[in-house]
Amino acid sequence: MDNIIFISERLELSPAQVTETLNLLDQGATVPFIARYRKEATGSLDEVAVAEIRDLAAQFRELQARKTSILASLEKNGHLTDELTAQIKATNVLTTLEDIYLPYRPKRRTKGQQAREKGLEPLAEAIFAQTGIHPEIMAKDFLDMEKGVETEADALAGAIDIMAEWINEQGAVRKSLRELYAKKSTITCRVASGMEEKGAKFRDYFEWNESLHEAPSHRILAARRGEREEVLNLTIRPAETDALHILHHLLVTGDGPDSVLVRQALEQCYKRLLSRSMETEARMLSKERADSEAITVFADNLRELLLAPPMGARRVLGIDPGFRTGCKVVCLDSQGKLLHHDTIFPNMGEQKDRKAAETIRDLVTRFAVDAVAIGNGTAGRETERFVKGLGLPKEIIITLVNESGASIYSASEVARREFPDLDLTVRGSVSIGRRLMDPLSELVKIDPKSIGVGQYQHDVDQNALRQALDDTVVSCVNGVGVDINRASAELLTYISGLGPQLAKNIVTYRDETGPFQARKALLKVPRLGPKAYEQCAGFLRIMEGKNPLDGSAVHPESYGIVDAMARDLGVKVASLIGRSDLKRVLDLSAYTSETVGIPTLTDICDELAKPGRDPRDDFKLFNYQEGVETMDDLEEGMRLPGVVTNVTAFGAFVDIGVHQDGLVHISQMSDKFVKNPADVMKVHQKVQVVVIGVDKPRKRISLSMKTRPATGDTPPDRQQPAPMPKAKRRPLKKSGSGPEKRQPFNNPFADLLKK
Repeated sequence: MDNIIFISERLELSPAQVTETLNLLDQGATVPFIARYRKEATGSLDEVAVAEIRDLAAQFRELQARKTSILASLEKNGHLTDELTAQIKATNVLTTLEDIYLPYRPKRRTKGQQAREKGLEPLAEAIFAQTGIHPEIMAKDFLDMEKGVETEADALAGAIDIMAEWINEQGAVRKSLRELYAKKSTITCRVASGMEEKGAKFRDYFEWNESLHEAPSHRILAARRGEREEVLNLTIRPAETDALHILHHLLVTGDGPDSVLVRQALEQCYKRLLSRSMETEARMLSKERADSEAITVFADNLRELLLAPPMGARRVLGIDPGFRTGCKVVCLDSQGKLLHHDTIFPNMGEQKDRKAAETIRDLVTRFAVDAVAIGNGTAGRETERFVKGLGLPKEIIITLVNESGASIYSASEVARREFPDLDLTVRGSVSIGRRLMDPLSELVKIDPKSIGVGQYQHDVDQNALRQALDDTVVSCVNGVGVDINRASAELLTYISGLGPQLAKNIVTYRDETGPFQARKALLKVPRLGPKAYEQCAGFLRIMEGKNPLDGSAVHPESYGIVDAMARDLGVKVASLIGRSDLKRVLDLSAYTSETVGIPTLTDICDELAKPGRDPRDDFKLFNYQEGVETMDDLEEGMRLPGVVTNVTAFGAFVDIGVHQDGLVHISQMSDKFVKNPADVMKVHQKVQVVVIGVDKPRKRISLSMKTRPATGDTPPDRQQPAPMPKAKRRPLKKSGSGPEKRQPFNNPFADLLKK
């Protein structure tokens, strides 16, 4: 029950909502299934809330495990009391728990411990009481030549060491300093001696100071990377005078000679113990905050890329462009099946151009090609210009396709299994062609970190990143739905309740017995039992099947409700498909039950109105500016079309077709103030930008989206050490359709940082 209260208080949900959600999760239900088909049980919680309940439940289990470990340690060492037990059980904050345990934690032989062994603890107690005694006089009673206490100064030094450790272990002291570090710490970077040239990419951080709670995630991660590479020296501290003022206020209760020694003890404690401990916590928790923000940016970008508009089932000619090695060409049917592959060498002389033109024209005619997809990498713009100059029929779409990650796919086990006898470059061409038809189906075959939409992805917590990206992919796939008779095993893997083995079994069964004619046929797939069927069925589509509802998001468990609606209206179920007036002509309350309420009935009516609807936008053709193909073609003041390739905390990168993305800094995104770039720009968004600066030696392009931008290089942005080249930029939730990952911090220090 404690976990219910813990989660409900943090998320401001009712205990009943949390209890029902946890019960469903414990029964093996997935986040998409709970959010879509169990609204009555959870009170219509969306994927965001369900995922947060799942994550906080895991966090609570970790907290309980730590409590159990601490209680066992206290009991083993004879420190456990009823009061300590009650304190430990009552706290749900990890840092408070560790503060309670700190005085009893097994320690190495410290200065304070050595002083205690010399019998100086009573002296320390008398001084710390601050009753106005004269410590020097009292210290004479503790001289002991055999124990090494030869003078009054030795005795007082030992007493100060003991008091310093007491101060360090006081929960109130640590709590107050945490708040100070959260509110008033400054993160400071200085270049390490002799590293100016080697660490040139971090030069914006050679002399950098910023308030910790105001420093955005990308600056914190960049500074930490510089420290890890031994280029920067980094500290996180408030002003020492502020810290000592707090300690004086909490601990100094008099003005006698004994209080003078208490002041010395607290100063020693801060410099030797507390400042180091608090800085370690500040580093850890600011890193946790920076990780959370960076992961959220990554997940937002991934969602937009996965949900890019599909062209649909069309016959495609895919080209992986190149110069010396030629362009690898593939022809795909409307289902993405490889029909033919070849190699051409355009842009390599008149004779080769002529032969390449003949090959393209022949393939377009022979395979009735509807569209030509050209990778946007090396030679992409040149190849696009060549193909557009061939005089192909106007109805044929010719467009560049983002090829990030195509090389990763071509060398993957998935590609080797699909095309064991083909060259890597041919596999890459297939991936490029399929991305135009359906980006989601193809991109799920690639590790999200290889798609090129992340920021500092190797610097953040890898487990948290993996969970956020997996949640994002699962949300996108289930939100769109999958045609079970066309989907690859990789796509099916992300469907609720399946996974790699069941996805493979479905494909194998489909290959052996032919296309599925009804959802209930899934129960014939080996090892796919009733529980997995319950979880997956609503997200799988059978187009033009025997039951029209099999092509919709209506779950089979609700088919009886739709049958009842049809009977009440005196029509067949098929007649309900496409009707948008059902909520008006039917009394939905007549179909409610203990498990089915108005939310589910509303969803059913909405789905019947537009069965199997794709939430993605319609495909629109995009073209770069003709005649602008390299950085040499750029001039300040040019207004160009572009495609957003990556959104970061400091701006957005835009592909304008010159093989080098330009940066629209956050200050150049709008005539109005922009707090968060993601509020203005999304990955794959088509935009109009103005060139305001070109730095060819450093391969930097500065862009603006302001109405009247001022040309000229923008001021150096200390928010980034240096933009990563496109090939090295490293590739989790937007809107209500999927989980928007938020990292629960579980301690006051990080909560203050987050604010």
